[in-house]
Amino acid sequence: MLQIPLEKLKESLIKEKLITEESFDRLKTEAERMGQSLTDVLISQGIITQDYFYNLISNYLGVERIDLTTQPIDVSLLHTLSEDIARRKRAIVFGKTPEGLLKVAMEDPGDLETIKFLERHLEAKIKPYLATADDLNQGFILYGQQLAQDFKEVVEKSIKESLKMKSLTLEEAATQVPIVAIVDNFLSYAASIRASDIHLEILEDNILVRFRIDGILREIIRIPKEIHPAIIARIKILGGLKVDEHLRPQDGRVRYSIGQQLVDIRVSIVPTFYGEKVEMRLLPATQKPLSLEEIGMWEDTKNIVLENIKKSYGMVLICGPTGCGKTTTLYSVLNILNQPEVNIVTIEDPIEYAIKYINQIQVNPLADLTFANGLRSILRQDPNIIMVGEIRDSDTANISVNAALTGHLLLSSLHTNDAPTAIPRLIDLGVPPFLVSSVLNAVASQRLVRRICMNCIESYEPEPAVIEAIKKQLRLINPQAEVKIPKTFYRGHGCAACGGSGYRERIGIFEILNITKEVREAIIEPNFSLDKLRELARKQGMITIFEDGLRKVELGITTIEEVFRSTRE
Repeated sequence: MLQIPLEKLKESLIKEKLITEESFDRLKTEAERMGQSLTDVLISQGIITQDYFYNLISNYLGVERIDLTTQPIDVSLLHTLSEDIARRKRAIVFGKTPEGLLKVAMEDPGDLETIKFLERHLEAKIKPYLATADDLNQGFILYGQQLAQDFKEVVEKSIKESLKMKSLTLEEAATQVPIVAIVDNFLSYAASIRASDIHLEILEDNILVRFRIDGILREIIRIPKEIHPAIIARIKILGGLKVDEHLRPQDGRVRYSIGQQLVDIRVSIVPTFYGEKVEMRLLPATQKPLSLEEIGMWEDTKNIVLENIKKSYGMVLICGPTGCGKTTTLYSVLNILNQPEVNIVTIEDPIEYAIKYINQIQVNPLADLTFANGLRSILRQDPNIIMVGEIRDSDTANISVNAALTGHLLLSSLHTNDAPTAIPRLIDLGVPPFLVSSVLNAVASQRLVRRICMNCIESYEPEPAVIEAIKKQLRLINPQAEVKIPKTFYRGHGCAACGGSGYRERIGIFEILNITKEVREAIIEPNFSLDKLRELARKQGMITIFEDGLRKVELGITTIEEVFRSTRE
């Protein structure tokens, strides 16, 4: 990220009373220890926002900011700079001034060397503008309007060549240029359109290739069944798996270079009726933990979380279905807690991101390293904070509770539909109610909803049936409360930037059950009722997932359809 002289940054933050001199110096030392920029630390700690930082940069450099999500881009001018140079120099030509200067959005408009290079290359004078990395990535999408067509042409050409290959062993076939090209194109195309997963599903007569984009699976292409063994063999070689094993599930991992981007690919292969199915999860190798604001927590929600993770012992749980972002939230919390004076140990399956100064343990059933056994070992490592990736069974639940009762702060995830349901779930796993009452600090439940594409956002009038559905849901949550419908509804009408979907990227919606004295008493009551617990939580101010979603609907962050989809799943 672009930086500003530290003294200038310090002066601005102290002047606006966002931080004290002592806190600034402490965070500066912490940033150096973590090997992170001070700006990233300030944003992750919630001291400043990214928008605030870029405004500081704009004022310091004396250049205008530009938002490429709302600014129309002249496509004819865009292509005066090749995509390769645009990406390398982090610059996009998006327009022209009345005086004839080319308008160029840059990540670092203070880089005089790059400005001189661009003027020589373009043979024109330019006017630089400050743009965020996300803004530039939005602009780069326009280069890729033909990307899907190009991808299909390359893959189809490689398929034709692969079908001509003579009889070879699987290992030999997997190293042939056509097969290598097919797999490489799957990976590079998936990365370019922000896919999180690649699915290769063997059907009766062909192979179905699907990508998960913003949480939704989309069919990409179908390829002949004849090349399935060679493709599977190629993926197995990449993932360090056994090429000749076809009857057992296999899991592997590989760090792969896609252009200038490093991606960690988690490979899972399972035998199915027609043959082996492949799932590849793509994880940016250099992704830093997000702040609580960045994952979608409002100030009221964030404050409850911060209050409870500052306690020296107890348990904080993150709940929700598979794929709802629980691990990302746990990493965000760990990033806040990662201080020199504490020892943090985690046990995960899998380790999605490596975090500096945190001791992360990978579950390995073959070595009898389960969550429960790993947790027992962790307790002998003198930890202050423990993170258990998931509480799946009775042993893990009971050991976790005992750890949280004996002077450790324990973070974990649990599969439940909402926050209050975590209580009976722990009881079902064999934890006595009095221990649940004693150990829990807070329970958060979350879902992921797709963000509206800012390039094609529009307001609209919803159908009466939608309004009635909202009213019905709100009455179910709290029959006595006044029903408040969002004044304005928004959606994306579809454009090149979002692939016609109207959505781009995702954000969390949350509910937090704060374990107050009254809630603890309700848990240990002989006639414990989940409905009564929900009612008590709402009386104490708990905002449900649906209500948090409505807040984001009214602000144009997501659509009401997304909120219904995620909360009804």
